[in-house]
Amino acid sequence: MLKFEELKKNRSVNAYITGADRSLAALGFTEHSFAHVTKVADTCRYILSALGFSEHEIELARIAAYLHDIGNLVNRIDHSQSGAVMAFRILDKLNMDAEDIATVVSAIGNHDEGTGVPVDAVSAALILADKSDVRRSRVRNRDKSTFDIHDRVNYSVKGSSLKISDDKKIITLRLSIDTRYGNIMEYFEIFMNRMILCRKAAEKLGLIFKLEINNQPLL
Repeated sequence: MLKFEELKKNRSVNAYITGADRSLAALGFTEHSFAHVTKVADTCRYILSALGFSEHEIELARIAAYLHDIGNLVNRIDHSQSGAVMAFRILDKLNMDAEDIATVVSAIGNHDEGTGVPVDAVSAALILADKSDVRRSRVRNRDKSTFDIHDRVNYSVKGSSLKISDDKKIITLRLSIDTRYGNIMEYFEIFMNRMILCRKAAEKLGLIFKLEINNQPLL
């Protein structure tokens, strides 16, 4: 089986990730490069490990996480679908088993809130890991006077964590927000659809999704 650590060393894959992030930078989007995909992969491992899934499934989720945003190289619109097609070609050339390719491609193709559906545990973990990566360091714009709502909301997040309860029944996204830069209403304005998808992903894993902002339960 293709291993996550092997994929991370693949020059072509890393070129696609770099190119995709460069395209998003030109559009003014937040960072979607190696810091993001590595964090998403780590969070996928945490989620599935905590819930007792196999090492094989964990590896597939980490691979899907590493590749999930390469479709932005083609276009931001429908990037999950174009990324899934790109991932298929990459993984097929690397001789990954067809069953494993199917799982990874399905997860990538379903990670975006516009059209995504958590079809299995791997895709559910990818959704939760991706949508929970909200942090100040992803904002590229350094001129606060020109922040748009996405800049304000991401920059306002001083800290975030995604934790599964000890009884394995609840998964909670906790955010610490500096309201000088963004407020809770603005967070919901741009992230409501993402939170709905997170709820569905949590349910696929047998969990209840909760959101806390500044120690206040909101979902």
